[in-house]
Amino acid sequence: MKTIRHTIKEHAGVIAGSILFAMAYSWFLAPYKIAPGGVGGLSQIAYHLLHIPLGTCMILFNIPLFFVSFLMVGKRFGARSIYGMISTSIFTNFLSFENLHKMGIIKDLTPFTFTQNGHEFYAMLAPQDIYLAGITGSVLLGIGLGLIFRSRASTGGTDIPVALIKHKTGLSIGTGYWIVESFIIITVALVFADLKLAIWGYINLFITAKITDLTTEGMPYVKGVYVLSEKTDEIKEEIYSRIRRGVTFIKVEGGYTGKETNMLFCAMNRRQVSVMREIVKRVDPTAFVLLTDVYDVMGYGFRSRNLELTDD
Repeated sequence: MKTIRHTIKEHAGVIAGSILFAMAYSWFLAPYKIAPGGVGGLSQIAYHLLHIPLGTCMILFNIPLFFVSFLMVGKRFGARSIYGMISTSIFTNFLSFENLHKMGIIKDLTPFTFTQNGHEFYAMLAPQDIYLAGITGSVLLGIGLGLIFRSRASTGGTDIPVALIKHKTGLSIGTGYWIVESFIIITVALVFADLKLAIWGYINLFITAKITDLTTEGMPYVKGVYVLSEKTDEIKEEIYSRIRRGVTFIKVEGGYTGKETNMLFCAMNRRQVSVMREIVKRVDPTAFVLLTDVYDVMGYGFRSRNLELTDD
Protein backbone atom coordinates (compact mmCIF):
# COMPACT_ATOMS: atom_id res chain seq x y z
CA MET A 1 0.00 0.00 0.00
CA LYS A 2 2.84 2.36 0.88
CA THR A 3 4.49 1.65 -2.49
CA ILE A 4 1.23 2.38 -4.32
CA ARG A 5 0.78 5.70 -2.49
CA HIS A 6 4.38 6.64 -3.23
CA THR A 7 3.95 5.80 -6.93
CA ILE A 8 0.73 7.83 -7.13
CA LYS A 9 2.47 10.76 -5.43
CA GLU A 10 5.34 10.63 -7.92
CA HIS A 11 3.01 10.49 -10.92
CA ALA A 12 1.00 13.39 -9.52
CA GLY A 13 4.26 15.32 -9.10
CA VAL A 14 5.13 14.77 -12.75
CA ILE A 15 1.68 15.93 -13.89
CA ALA A 16 1.74 19.04 -11.68
CA GLY A 17 5.26 19.88 -12.80
CA SER A 18 4.32 19.37 -16.45
CA ILE A 19 1.39 21.78 -16.18
CA LEU A 20 3.60 24.50 -14.69
CA PHE A 21 6.29 23.77 -17.30
CA ALA A 22 3.72 24.14 -20.09
CA MET A 23 2.29 27.36 -18.66
CA ALA A 24 5.79 28.85 -18.43
CA TYR A 25 6.64 28.14 -22.06
CA SER A 26 3.26 28.61 -23.75
CA TRP A 27 2.10 31.71 -21.89
CA PHE A 28 5.24 33.62 -20.95
CA LEU A 29 8.51 32.49 -22.58
CA ALA A 30 7.88 31.18 -26.09
CA PRO A 31 5.90 34.23 -27.31
CA TYR A 32 8.99 36.40 -26.68
CA LYS A 33 11.58 33.79 -27.79
CA ILE A 34 12.99 33.66 -24.26
CA ALA A 35 14.68 30.32 -23.74
CA PRO A 36 16.88 29.00 -20.91
CA GLY A 37 18.54 26.60 -23.33
CA GLY A 38 17.71 22.94 -23.60
CA VAL A 39 15.22 21.27 -25.90
CA GLY A 40 12.82 24.10 -25.12
CA GLY A 41 15.27 26.54 -26.70
CA LEU A 42 15.85 24.36 -29.75
CA SER A 43 12.12 23.80 -30.09
CA GLN A 44 11.49 27.53 -30.11
CA ILE A 45 13.66 27.83 -33.21
CA ALA A 46 11.53 25.29 -35.07
CA TYR A 47 8.34 26.75 -33.60
CA HIS A 48 9.01 30.29 -34.79
CA LEU A 49 10.68 29.46 -38.13
CA LEU A 50 8.74 26.37 -39.24
CA HIS A 51 5.48 26.95 -37.29
CA ILE A 52 5.54 23.43 -35.83
CA PRO A 53 3.64 23.19 -32.51
CA LEU A 54 6.04 23.71 -29.62
CA GLY A 55 5.18 20.48 -27.80
CA THR A 56 5.60 18.48 -31.00
CA CYS A 57 9.07 19.97 -31.51
CA MET A 58 10.02 18.92 -27.99
CA ILE A 59 9.09 15.31 -28.71
CA LEU A 60 11.05 15.26 -31.97
CA PHE A 61 14.19 16.64 -30.35
CA ASN A 62 13.87 14.33 -27.36
CA ILE A 63 13.64 10.96 -29.08
CA PRO A 64 17.40 10.39 -29.68
CA LEU A 65 18.33 11.52 -26.18
CA PHE A 66 16.31 8.88 -24.40
CA PHE A 67 18.65 6.14 -25.50
CA VAL A 68 21.26 7.86 -23.35
CA SER A 69 18.84 7.90 -20.42
CA PHE A 70 18.20 4.16 -20.57
CA LEU A 71 21.86 3.30 -20.97
CA MET A 72 23.47 5.71 -18.49
CA VAL A 73 20.96 6.47 -15.72
CA GLY A 74 18.70 3.43 -15.56
CA LYS A 75 15.56 1.99 -17.05
CA ARG A 76 13.22 3.35 -14.41
CA PHE A 77 14.50 6.91 -14.73
CA GLY A 78 14.34 6.54 -18.51
CA ALA A 79 10.73 5.34 -18.40
CA ARG A 80 9.73 8.17 -16.11
CA SER A 81 11.57 10.60 -18.36
CA ILE A 82 9.51 9.42 -21.32
CA TYR A 83 6.42 9.91 -19.20
CA GLY A 84 7.62 13.38 -18.20
CA MET A 85 8.57 14.31 -21.75
CA ILE A 86 5.23 13.20 -23.22
CA SER A 87 3.34 14.88 -20.38
CA THR A 88 5.12 18.24 -20.75
CA SER A 89 4.83 18.15 -24.54
CA ILE A 90 1.10 17.36 -24.46
CA PHE A 91 0.36 20.06 -21.90
CA THR A 92 2.50 22.58 -23.80
CA ASN A 93 0.37 22.07 -26.89
CA PHE A 94 -2.87 21.77 -24.91
CA LEU A 95 -2.34 24.99 -22.94
CA SER A 96 -1.43 27.14 -25.93
CA PHE A 97 -3.82 30.05 -26.36
CA GLU A 98 -4.76 28.95 -29.87
CA ASN A 99 -5.75 25.50 -28.66
CA LEU A 100 -7.61 26.78 -25.62
CA HIS A 101 -9.58 29.06 -27.96
CA LYS A 102 -10.38 26.21 -30.36
CA MET A 103 -11.74 24.11 -27.48
CA GLY A 104 -13.86 26.99 -26.25
CA ILE A 105 -12.04 27.33 -22.93
CA ILE A 106 -11.02 30.86 -23.91
CA LYS A 107 -13.92 32.58 -25.69
CA ASP A 108 -12.10 35.74 -26.76
CA LEU A 109 -8.42 35.86 -27.70
CA THR A 110 -8.34 39.65 -27.91
CA PRO A 111 -6.88 40.20 -24.39
CA PHE A 112 -4.02 37.80 -25.27
CA THR A 113 -3.34 38.99 -28.84
CA PHE A 114 -0.43 41.36 -29.44
CA THR A 115 1.53 42.68 -32.40
CA GLN A 116 5.26 43.37 -32.40
CA ASN A 117 7.42 44.20 -35.44
CA GLY A 118 4.48 43.33 -37.68
CA HIS A 119 4.15 39.88 -36.13
CA GLU A 120 0.96 38.82 -34.34
CA PHE A 121 1.32 36.46 -31.39
CA TYR A 122 -0.48 35.31 -28.25
CA ALA A 123 0.86 35.82 -24.74
CA MET A 124 -0.34 36.25 -21.18
CA LEU A 125 1.36 39.65 -20.84
CA ALA A 126 1.82 42.53 -23.28
CA PRO A 127 5.22 43.39 -24.84
CA GLN A 128 5.69 46.30 -22.44
CA ASP A 129 5.59 43.71 -19.63
CA ILE A 130 8.25 41.47 -21.15
CA TYR A 131 10.38 41.76 -18.01
CA LEU A 132 7.53 40.47 -15.86
CA ALA A 133 6.80 37.76 -18.42
CA GLY A 134 10.42 36.59 -18.37
CA ILE A 135 10.60 36.47 -14.57
CA THR A 136 7.19 34.82 -14.16
CA GLY A 137 7.97 32.22 -16.81
CA SER A 138 11.34 31.48 -15.22
CA VAL A 139 9.83 30.94 -11.77
CA LEU A 140 7.05 28.70 -13.09
CA LEU A 141 9.54 26.74 -15.17
CA GLY A 142 11.85 26.25 -12.20
CA ILE A 143 9.04 25.02 -9.95
CA GLY A 144 7.76 22.70 -12.67
CA LEU A 145 11.18 21.18 -13.32
CA GLY A 146 11.81 20.85 -9.60
CA LEU A 147 8.57 18.92 -9.07
CA ILE A 148 9.41 16.62 -11.97
CA PHE A 149 12.92 15.97 -10.65
CA ARG A 150 11.55 15.34 -7.15
CA SER A 151 9.45 12.61 -8.74
CA ARG A 152 12.69 11.09 -10.10
CA ALA A 153 11.69 11.83 -13.68
CA SER A 154 12.73 14.32 -16.32
CA THR A 155 11.29 16.37 -19.15
CA GLY A 156 13.84 14.76 -21.41
CA GLY A 157 16.30 16.65 -23.57
CA THR A 158 19.13 18.30 -21.72
CA ASP A 159 17.55 17.27 -18.41
CA ILE A 160 19.14 13.90 -19.15
CA PRO A 161 22.78 15.12 -19.23
CA VAL A 162 21.95 17.35 -16.25
CA ALA A 163 20.73 14.27 -14.40
CA LEU A 164 23.94 12.46 -15.39
CA ILE A 165 26.04 15.31 -14.01
CA LYS A 166 24.06 15.21 -10.76
CA HIS A 167 24.27 11.42 -10.54
CA LYS A 168 27.97 11.07 -11.40
CA THR A 169 29.52 14.17 -9.79
CA GLY A 170 27.11 15.24 -7.05
CA LEU A 171 26.90 18.78 -8.45
CA SER A 172 23.59 20.52 -7.94
CA ILE A 173 20.98 20.41 -10.67
CA GLY A 174 21.26 24.18 -11.09
CA THR A 175 25.01 23.93 -11.76
CA GLY A 176 24.36 21.21 -14.31
CA TYR A 177 22.06 23.53 -16.20
CA TRP A 178 24.72 26.23 -16.38
CA ILE A 179 27.16 23.74 -17.88
CA VAL A 180 24.79 22.25 -20.45
CA GLU A 181 22.66 25.14 -21.62
CA SER A 182 25.03 27.96 -22.62
CA PHE A 183 25.59 26.68 -26.14
CA ILE A 184 21.86 26.51 -26.87
CA ILE A 185 21.20 29.98 -25.46
CA ILE A 186 23.83 31.46 -27.76
CA THR A 187 22.47 29.45 -30.70
CA VAL A 188 18.97 30.88 -30.18
CA ALA A 189 20.37 34.41 -30.10
CA LEU A 190 22.36 33.83 -33.31
CA VAL A 191 19.46 32.24 -35.21
CA PHE A 192 17.12 35.12 -34.38
CA ALA A 193 19.97 37.68 -34.73
CA ASP A 194 19.15 39.28 -31.39
CA LEU A 195 21.81 39.57 -28.71
CA LYS A 196 19.14 40.50 -26.16
CA LEU A 197 17.81 36.94 -26.39
CA ALA A 198 21.13 35.65 -25.06
CA ILE A 199 20.94 38.08 -22.16
CA TRP A 200 17.35 37.07 -21.49
CA GLY A 201 18.32 33.41 -21.81
CA TYR A 202 20.97 33.69 -19.11
CA ILE A 203 18.68 35.67 -16.80
CA ASN A 204 16.01 33.04 -17.36
CA LEU A 205 18.52 30.24 -16.78
CA PHE A 206 19.77 31.78 -13.54
CA ILE A 207 16.27 32.19 -12.07
CA THR A 208 15.10 28.79 -13.32
CA ALA A 209 18.18 27.01 -11.94
CA LYS A 210 17.81 28.59 -8.50
CA ILE A 211 14.09 27.86 -8.28
CA THR A 212 14.69 24.29 -9.53
CA ASP A 213 17.25 23.71 -6.78
CA LEU A 214 14.95 25.13 -4.11
CA THR A 215 11.97 23.09 -5.30
CA THR A 216 13.97 19.90 -5.69
CA GLU A 217 16.17 20.00 -2.62
CA GLY A 218 14.65 22.66 -0.35
CA MET A 219 16.29 25.51 1.48
CA PRO A 220 19.53 24.80 3.33
CA TYR A 221 18.17 24.41 6.84
CA VAL A 222 21.39 23.44 8.66
CA LYS A 223 24.09 25.74 9.94
CA GLY A 224 27.64 24.79 10.82
CA VAL A 225 29.09 26.64 13.81
CA TYR A 226 32.82 26.89 14.60
CA VAL A 227 33.81 28.39 17.95
CA LEU A 228 37.31 29.36 19.10
CA SER A 229 37.30 30.07 22.82
CA GLU A 230 39.17 29.46 26.05
CA LYS A 231 35.91 28.14 27.46
CA THR A 232 34.88 25.53 24.88
CA ASP A 233 34.17 22.96 27.61
CA GLU A 234 31.61 25.27 29.22
CA ILE A 235 30.07 26.10 25.86
CA LYS A 236 29.89 22.39 25.08
CA GLU A 237 27.95 21.64 28.27
CA GLU A 238 25.50 24.44 27.52
CA ILE A 239 24.94 23.05 24.02
CA TYR A 240 24.28 19.59 25.45
CA SER A 241 21.84 21.02 27.97
CA ARG A 242 19.92 23.60 25.94
CA ILE A 243 20.25 22.61 22.25
CA ARG A 244 20.81 18.87 22.68
CA ARG A 245 23.29 18.65 19.84
CA GLY A 246 26.56 16.78 19.76
CA VAL A 247 29.80 18.68 19.26
CA THR A 248 33.21 17.88 17.87
CA PHE A 249 36.55 19.24 19.07
CA ILE A 250 39.09 19.96 16.34
CA LYS A 251 42.74 20.42 17.29
CA VAL A 252 43.97 23.73 15.85
CA GLU A 253 47.02 25.95 16.16
CA GLY A 254 46.98 29.73 16.12
CA GLY A 255 48.86 31.09 13.13
CA TYR A 256 50.21 34.11 15.04
CA THR A 257 50.63 32.73 18.56
CA GLY A 258 51.49 29.14 17.65
CA LYS A 259 49.29 28.07 20.57
CA GLU A 260 47.38 24.79 20.31
CA THR A 261 43.73 24.78 21.36
CA ASN A 262 40.39 23.09 20.72
CA MET A 263 37.95 24.49 18.18
CA LEU A 264 34.35 23.47 18.76
CA PHE A 265 32.22 22.45 15.79
CA CYS A 266 28.47 21.84 15.88
CA ALA A 267 25.77 21.36 13.21
CA MET A 268 22.31 22.65 14.11
CA ASN A 269 19.01 23.82 12.67
CA ARG A 270 18.65 27.50 11.77
CA ARG A 271 16.20 28.18 14.58
CA GLN A 272 18.77 26.92 17.12
CA VAL A 273 21.38 29.46 16.04
CA SER A 274 19.95 32.25 18.18
CA VAL A 275 20.26 30.03 21.26
CA MET A 276 23.86 29.26 20.28
CA ARG A 277 24.63 32.97 19.95
CA GLU A 278 23.20 33.66 23.38
CA ILE A 279 25.23 30.81 24.92
CA VAL A 280 28.53 31.96 23.43
CA LYS A 281 27.98 35.63 24.32
CA ARG A 282 27.14 34.74 27.92
CA VAL A 283 29.92 32.18 28.48
CA ASP A 284 32.70 33.95 26.57
CA PRO A 285 31.95 37.33 24.95
CA THR A 286 35.47 37.36 23.41
CA ALA A 287 34.97 34.05 21.55
CA PHE A 288 35.55 33.90 17.79
CA VAL A 289 32.52 32.37 16.04
CA LEU A 290 32.18 31.33 12.39
CA LEU A 291 28.68 30.53 11.12
CA THR A 292 28.19 28.91 7.70
CA ASP A 293 25.48 27.24 5.60
CA VAL A 294 25.72 23.45 5.37
CA TYR A 295 24.48 22.08 2.06
CA ASP A 296 23.69 18.57 3.25
CA VAL A 297 23.90 16.52 6.45
CA MET A 298 23.58 12.76 6.77
CA GLY A 299 23.20 11.33 10.25
CA TYR A 300 21.02 11.11 13.33
CA GLY A 301 18.79 14.14 13.82
CA PHE A 302 19.05 15.44 10.25
CA ARG A 303 17.40 14.61 6.95
CA SER A 304 19.52 14.55 3.81
CA ARG A 305 18.77 16.86 0.87
CA ASN A 306 20.34 14.40 -1.55
CA LEU A 307 18.17 13.59 -4.57
CA GLU A 308 18.37 9.98 -5.74
CA LEU A 309 17.71 9.64 -9.45
CA THR A 310 18.06 5.88 -9.75
CA ASP A 311 16.74 2.85 -7.93
CA ASP A 312 20.20 1.70 -6.78
